Amino acid sequence: MTTAMDVLGPGHVAVVTGAASGIGLAAVRAFVRRGMSVVLADRDETTLALAMAEFAGAEASVLARPLDVADRAALETLRDEVMGRFGAVHLLMNNAGIQPGSALFSPVEDWERILAVNLWGIIHGTQVFVPAMLESGQPGLVINTGSKQGITTPPGDPAYNVSKAAVKTFTEALQHDLRGRDGCRISAHLLIPGFVFTRLTAKGRLDQPDGAWTPDQTVAFMLERLEDGDFYILCPDNETPRALDEKRMAWAMGDIIENRPPLSRWHPDHAEAFRTFLKKAPAAQ
Repeated sequence: MTTAMDVLGPGHVAVVTGAASGIGLAAVRAFVRRGMSVVLADRDETTLALAMAEFAGAEASVLARPLDVADRAALETLRDEVMGRFGAVHLLMNNAGIQPGSALFSPVEDWERILAVNLWGIIHGTQVFVPAMLESGQPGLVINTGSKQGITTPPGDPAYNVSKAAVKTFTEALQHDLRGRDGCRISAHLLIPGFVFTRLTAKGRLDQPDGAWTPDQTVAFMLERLEDGDFYILCPDNETPRALDEKRMAWAMGDIIENRPPLSRWHPDHAEAFRTFLKKAPAAQ
């Protein structure tokens, strides 16, 4: 089994999308500190240039490439450049994502753009880079950034929820495929951030809310869980411990098992039952 220690170190190469800010940039910092060469990909050229200024003088190679992950051809060009320059990719972090807001009957173009980045960006990145990673025979990690909203699917932003639910399903299928391949040294992992203060979540706020983690805290937790081999990297934050996340997720699955209405946590006939469920002590293991 591939471990993080096999991958996160000098002489290895990471490609990170959505790398110019937030969790992506925090991941780049962590990988560079470990001596990895890192390629930052992001569609925001201005923010990408600002991010690169952090790494002036870094001992490892750090490259920036502006691209839109919805553009498969651009990712193919990036793969060819990275493979030509470094000979291998050891870590792929499909992190690019957007959350502009949505409604069920938003213009179709809004839905298409959200799915193009959040879902197809991850599918493109995986299908473009992972075959080359497999062919190299070297140890590798694929980290796809999901969301708790793709699991509990709260009302209010259906396009984002759909995209992140699909990322969860896709990443589960990817790991199942990889572990079934003889001699495969690559593993896939689903990063499930908590409340993280980033450009995506700031919504105009300038000060970090007390309940939020920083991107660096999130990445530190991710690395810790990778070292233990976790597939589901379920991150807490300053207001939501893991135990609360587990109950929310269990209740969501219970909608099917108990034949409740969908999203019953927010249904007036079931809201009180949900609050009672939260107060129950966890069952003994």
